[in-house]
Amino acid sequence: MSEPQSQQVWRFAPSPNGLLHLGHAYSALRNFDGARRSGGRFLLRIEDIDAGRSRPEFETAIYEDLAWLGLEWEEPVRRQSGHLGEYALALDGLRNRGVVYPCFCTRGEIARAIEGQPDWPRDPDGAPLYPGTCKRMGRERREAFLMEGRHAARRIDMPDACARLEQTLGWREFGEGTEGRDVRAEPQVWGDAIVARRDVPTSYHLAVVVDDALQGVTDVARGMDLFHATSVHRLLQSLLDLPAPNYRHHRLILDAHGGKLSKSRGSKTLRDLRAEGATPADIRRMVGLPAG
Repeated sequence: MSEPQSQQVWRFAPSPNGLLHLGHAYSALRNFDGARRSGGRFLLRIEDIDAGRSRPEFETAIYEDLAWLGLEWEEPVRRQSGHLGEYALALDGLRNRGVVYPCFCTRGEIARAIEGQPDWPRDPDGAPLYPGTCKRMGRERREAFLMEGRHAARRIDMPDACARLEQTLGWREFGEGTEGRDVRAEPQVWGDAIVARRDVPTSYHLAVVVDDALQGVTDVARGMDLFHATSVHRLLQSLLDLPAPNYRHHRLILDAHGGKLSKSRGSKTLRDLRAEGATPADIRRMVGLPAG
Protein backbone atom coordinates (compact mmCIF):
# COMPACT_ATOMS: atom_id res chain seq x y z
CA MET A 1 0.00 0.00 0.00
CA SER A 2 3.00 2.30 0.20
CA GLU A 3 6.23 2.85 -1.70
CA PRO A 4 9.54 1.94 -0.03
CA GLN A 5 11.01 4.98 1.72
CA SER A 6 14.64 6.05 1.38
CA GLN A 7 13.96 9.07 3.59
CA GLN A 8 12.78 8.79 7.17
CA VAL A 9 9.20 9.90 7.76
CA TRP A 10 8.04 10.83 11.26
CA ARG A 11 4.56 11.81 12.39
CA PHE A 12 2.63 13.28 15.30
CA ALA A 13 -1.02 12.25 15.42
CA PRO A 14 -3.14 13.94 18.10
CA SER A 15 -6.90 13.65 18.55
CA PRO A 16 -8.85 16.93 18.60
CA ASN A 17 -10.79 16.12 21.76
CA GLY A 18 -9.03 18.54 24.08
CA LEU A 19 -6.18 21.00 24.38
CA LEU A 20 -2.56 19.87 24.15
CA HIS A 21 -0.51 19.49 27.33
CA LEU A 22 3.16 18.81 28.09
CA GLY A 23 2.82 15.12 27.24
CA HIS A 24 1.62 15.99 23.76
CA ALA A 25 4.41 18.54 23.41
CA TYR A 26 7.02 15.92 24.27
CA SER A 27 5.75 13.47 21.65
CA ALA A 28 5.45 16.17 19.00
CA LEU A 29 8.95 17.48 19.69
CA ARG A 30 10.46 13.98 19.73
CA ASN A 31 9.06 13.32 16.27
CA PHE A 32 9.92 16.75 14.92
CA ASP A 33 13.48 16.60 16.27
CA GLY A 34 13.91 13.07 14.89
CA ALA A 35 12.86 14.17 11.42
CA ARG A 36 15.13 17.20 11.54
CA ARG A 37 18.19 15.26 12.74
CA SER A 38 17.73 12.57 10.09
CA GLY A 39 17.02 14.98 7.26
CA GLY A 40 13.61 13.38 7.01
CA ARG A 41 10.01 14.53 6.77
CA PHE A 42 7.63 15.48 9.58
CA LEU A 43 3.90 14.90 9.20
CA LEU A 44 0.97 16.04 11.30
CA ARG A 45 -2.12 13.81 11.30
CA ILE A 46 -5.46 14.55 12.96
CA GLU A 47 -7.03 11.40 14.40
CA ASP A 48 -10.67 12.47 14.46
CA ILE A 49 -12.67 9.28 13.90
CA ASP A 50 -14.37 9.83 17.27
CA ALA A 51 -16.96 12.26 15.97
CA GLY A 52 -18.65 12.49 19.35
CA ARG A 53 -15.59 13.98 21.06
CA SER A 54 -13.72 15.73 18.23
CA ARG A 55 -14.20 19.49 18.01
CA PRO A 56 -13.10 21.99 15.32
CA GLU A 57 -11.89 24.42 17.96
CA PHE A 58 -9.54 21.79 19.40
CA GLU A 59 -8.15 21.05 15.95
CA THR A 60 -7.49 24.76 15.41
CA ALA A 61 -5.79 24.92 18.80
CA ILE A 62 -3.52 22.01 17.84
CA TYR A 63 -2.23 23.90 14.82
CA GLU A 64 -1.73 27.08 16.84
CA ASP A 65 0.05 25.37 19.75
CA LEU A 66 2.41 23.38 17.54
CA ALA A 67 3.26 26.45 15.47
CA TRP A 68 3.98 28.34 18.71
CA LEU A 69 6.40 25.55 19.70
CA GLY A 70 8.23 26.14 16.41
CA LEU A 71 7.08 23.03 14.57
CA GLU A 72 6.52 22.96 10.82
CA TRP A 73 4.75 20.18 8.97
CA GLU A 74 3.82 19.17 5.47
CA GLU A 75 0.52 20.16 3.93
CA PRO A 76 -2.13 18.95 3.45
CA VAL A 77 -2.72 17.51 6.90
CA ARG A 78 -4.33 14.06 6.82
CA ARG A 79 -7.59 13.98 8.77
CA GLN A 80 -8.87 10.48 9.46
CA SER A 81 -12.52 11.46 9.02
CA GLY A 82 -11.80 12.05 5.32
CA HIS A 83 -10.44 8.56 4.72
CA LEU A 84 -13.13 6.20 6.00
CA GLY A 85 -13.28 4.47 2.62
CA GLU A 86 -9.62 3.42 2.92
CA TYR A 87 -10.25 1.93 6.35
CA ALA A 88 -13.33 0.12 5.00
CA LEU A 89 -11.16 -1.48 2.31
CA ALA A 90 -8.70 -2.66 4.95
CA LEU A 91 -11.58 -4.06 6.99
CA ASP A 92 -12.74 -5.91 3.88
CA GLY A 93 -9.25 -7.38 3.62
CA LEU A 94 -9.54 -8.76 7.15
CA ARG A 95 -13.06 -10.00 6.46
CA ASN A 96 -11.88 -11.77 3.32
CA ARG A 97 -9.26 -13.57 5.38
CA GLY A 98 -12.00 -14.72 7.73
CA VAL A 99 -10.43 -13.25 10.86
CA VAL A 100 -13.14 -10.78 11.92
CA TYR A 101 -16.73 -11.26 13.06
CA PRO A 102 -19.63 -8.92 13.94
CA CYS A 103 -20.26 -8.23 17.62
CA PHE A 104 -23.63 -6.90 18.77
CA CYS A 105 -22.83 -6.84 22.51
CA THR A 106 -23.10 -3.67 24.54
CA ARG A 107 -20.72 -2.90 27.40
CA GLY A 108 -23.50 -3.73 29.82
CA GLU A 109 -24.06 -7.12 28.24
CA ILE A 110 -20.35 -7.90 28.41
CA ALA A 111 -20.27 -6.87 32.06
CA ARG A 112 -23.23 -9.14 32.85
CA ALA A 113 -21.63 -12.05 30.96
CA ILE A 114 -18.62 -12.05 33.30
CA GLU A 115 -20.46 -10.99 36.45
CA GLY A 116 -19.35 -12.94 39.51
CA GLN A 117 -15.98 -13.83 38.00
CA PRO A 118 -13.48 -11.51 39.74
CA ASP A 119 -10.50 -13.33 38.22
CA TRP A 120 -11.70 -12.80 34.65
CA PRO A 121 -8.64 -11.85 32.52
CA ARG A 122 -8.14 -8.22 31.53
CA ASP A 123 -6.25 -6.50 28.71
CA PRO A 124 -3.23 -4.22 29.27
CA ASP A 125 -5.57 -1.22 29.64
CA GLY A 126 -7.48 -2.96 32.40
CA ALA A 127 -10.66 -3.76 30.46
CA PRO A 128 -12.08 -7.30 30.74
CA LEU A 129 -11.37 -9.52 27.77
CA TYR A 130 -14.36 -10.12 25.53
CA PRO A 131 -16.06 -13.40 26.52
CA GLY A 132 -16.73 -14.43 22.92
CA THR A 133 -20.53 -14.25 23.06
CA CYS A 134 -21.03 -13.24 19.42
CA LYS A 135 -18.23 -15.46 18.15
CA ARG A 136 -20.28 -18.45 19.31
CA MET A 137 -23.44 -17.13 17.65
CA GLY A 138 -24.77 -19.26 14.82
CA ARG A 139 -24.53 -17.95 11.28
CA GLU A 140 -28.29 -17.81 10.72
CA ARG A 141 -28.90 -15.77 13.85
CA ARG A 142 -25.98 -13.48 13.04
CA GLU A 143 -27.27 -12.84 9.53
CA ALA A 144 -30.77 -12.26 10.89
CA PHE A 145 -29.44 -9.59 13.27
CA LEU A 146 -27.66 -7.88 10.40
CA MET A 147 -30.76 -8.04 8.21
CA GLU A 148 -32.73 -6.41 11.03
CA GLY A 149 -30.33 -3.49 10.86
CA ARG A 150 -28.65 -4.09 14.18
CA HIS A 151 -25.41 -2.17 14.40
CA ALA A 152 -22.36 -4.30 15.02
CA ALA A 153 -18.75 -3.66 15.87
CA ARG A 154 -16.17 -5.91 14.25
CA ARG A 155 -13.81 -7.92 16.41
CA ILE A 156 -10.73 -9.80 15.37
CA ASP A 157 -10.77 -13.52 16.08
CA MET A 158 -7.48 -13.36 17.92
CA PRO A 159 -6.66 -17.09 18.23
CA ASP A 160 -7.45 -17.66 14.54
CA ALA A 161 -5.54 -14.56 13.41
CA CYS A 162 -2.47 -15.50 15.45
CA ALA A 163 -2.60 -19.06 14.10
CA ARG A 164 -2.28 -17.70 10.57
CA LEU A 165 1.08 -16.06 11.26
CA GLU A 166 3.90 -17.75 9.42
CA GLN A 167 6.63 -16.45 11.71
CA THR A 168 7.15 -14.94 15.14
CA LEU A 169 5.74 -11.44 15.24
CA GLY A 170 7.72 -8.51 16.67
CA TRP A 171 9.11 -5.06 16.06
CA ARG A 172 12.26 -3.00 16.34
CA GLU A 173 12.12 -0.86 19.48
CA PHE A 174 14.43 2.12 20.06
CA GLY A 175 12.82 3.64 23.14
CA GLU A 176 14.49 6.93 24.04
CA GLY A 177 17.86 6.04 22.56
CA THR A 178 19.56 5.13 19.30
CA GLU A 179 20.21 1.42 19.87
CA GLY A 180 17.40 -0.83 18.76
CA ARG A 181 16.22 -4.08 20.31
CA ASP A 182 13.85 -6.73 19.05
CA VAL A 183 10.55 -6.99 20.91
CA ARG A 184 8.23 -9.96 20.58
CA ALA A 185 4.62 -9.00 19.91
CA GLU A 186 1.93 -10.52 22.11
CA PRO A 187 -1.39 -9.50 20.54
CA GLN A 188 -3.22 -12.34 22.30
CA VAL A 189 -3.16 -10.39 25.58
CA TRP A 190 -5.87 -8.14 24.07
CA GLY A 191 -8.29 -10.95 23.32
CA ASP A 192 -10.75 -10.39 20.48
CA ALA A 193 -10.06 -6.66 20.12
CA ILE A 194 -12.40 -4.34 18.24
CA VAL A 195 -11.07 -3.36 14.80
CA ALA A 196 -14.16 -1.46 13.64
CA ARG A 197 -16.68 0.41 15.75
CA ARG A 198 -20.44 0.42 15.36
CA ASP A 199 -20.51 3.93 13.90
CA VAL A 200 -17.42 3.92 11.68
CA PRO A 201 -15.70 1.15 9.65
CA THR A 202 -12.53 1.35 11.71
CA SER A 203 -10.98 1.69 15.15
CA TYR A 204 -7.85 3.37 16.45
CA HIS A 205 -5.89 0.16 15.87
CA LEU A 206 -6.94 -0.32 12.25
CA ALA A 207 -6.84 3.35 11.26
CA VAL A 208 -3.35 3.96 12.60
CA VAL A 209 -1.73 1.08 10.70
CA VAL A 210 -3.48 2.06 7.45
CA ASP A 211 -2.49 5.70 7.90
CA ASP A 212 1.14 4.90 8.66
CA ALA A 213 1.37 2.66 5.59
CA LEU A 214 -0.30 5.09 3.20
CA GLN A 215 1.80 7.99 4.46
CA GLY A 216 5.03 6.01 4.26
CA VAL A 217 5.80 6.50 7.96
CA THR A 218 9.11 4.91 8.92
CA ASP A 219 9.52 6.06 12.54
CA VAL A 220 6.93 6.44 15.28
CA ALA A 221 7.75 8.11 18.60
CA ARG A 222 4.85 7.81 21.04
CA GLY A 223 4.22 7.27 24.74
CA MET A 224 4.84 4.07 26.68
CA ASP A 225 1.09 3.89 27.29
CA LEU A 226 0.80 2.63 23.70
CA PHE A 227 3.62 0.06 23.95
CA HIS A 228 1.30 -2.94 24.35
CA ALA A 229 -1.05 -1.69 21.62
CA THR A 230 1.84 -2.07 19.19
CA SER A 231 1.35 -5.84 19.38
CA VAL A 232 -2.12 -5.45 17.86
CA HIS A 233 -0.73 -3.06 15.26
CA ARG A 234 1.95 -5.53 14.24
CA LEU A 235 -0.66 -8.26 13.88
CA LEU A 236 -2.82 -6.08 11.63
CA GLN A 237 0.22 -5.04 9.59
CA SER A 238 1.09 -8.69 9.05
CA LEU A 239 -2.46 -9.70 8.09
CA LEU A 240 -2.77 -6.77 5.67
CA ASP A 241 0.79 -7.04 4.30
CA LEU A 242 1.71 -3.54 5.51
CA PRO A 243 5.22 -2.35 6.43
CA ALA A 244 6.20 -1.92 10.09
CA PRO A 245 7.80 1.37 11.19
CA ASN A 246 10.54 1.57 13.78
CA TYR A 247 8.93 2.28 17.14
CA ARG A 248 10.25 4.59 19.85
CA HIS A 249 8.02 4.37 22.91
CA HIS A 250 9.08 7.13 25.25
CA ARG A 251 8.57 7.97 28.91
CA LEU A 252 5.38 9.70 29.94
CA ILE A 253 5.35 13.22 31.31
CA LEU A 254 3.74 12.97 34.75
CA ASP A 255 2.20 15.50 37.09
CA ALA A 256 3.47 16.37 40.55
CA HIS A 257 1.60 13.37 42.01
CA GLY A 258 3.06 10.90 39.53
CA GLY A 259 -0.11 10.68 37.48
CA LYS A 260 -0.49 10.82 33.71
CA LEU A 261 -1.35 14.25 32.37
CA SER A 262 -4.95 14.54 31.24
CA LYS A 263 -7.78 17.02 30.97
CA SER A 264 -9.85 15.02 33.46
CA ARG A 265 -7.13 15.46 36.08
CA GLY A 266 -7.02 19.21 35.54
CA SER A 267 -3.53 19.15 33.99
CA LYS A 268 -2.27 22.47 32.73
CA THR A 269 -2.43 22.84 28.97
CA LEU A 270 0.16 24.45 26.74
CA ARG A 271 -2.18 27.44 26.51
CA ASP A 272 -2.25 27.71 30.29
CA LEU A 273 1.53 27.65 30.43
CA ARG A 274 1.84 30.21 27.64
CA ALA A 275 -0.59 32.51 29.46
CA GLU A 276 1.66 32.23 32.52
CA GLY A 277 4.60 33.47 30.46
CA ALA A 278 6.24 30.20 29.38
CA THR A 279 8.26 30.25 26.14
CA PRO A 280 8.83 27.40 23.68
CA ALA A 281 12.33 27.04 25.17
CA ASP A 282 10.74 26.68 28.63
CA ILE A 283 8.49 23.89 27.32
CA ARG A 284 11.49 22.00 25.95
CA ARG A 285 13.23 22.36 29.30
CA MET A 286 10.13 21.24 31.22
CA VAL A 287 9.93 17.98 29.23
CA GLY A 288 13.67 17.33 29.46
CA LEU A 289 14.70 18.17 25.90
CA PRO A 290 17.69 20.29 24.88
CA ALA A 291 17.16 23.71 23.36
CA GLY A 292 16.06 23.53 19.75
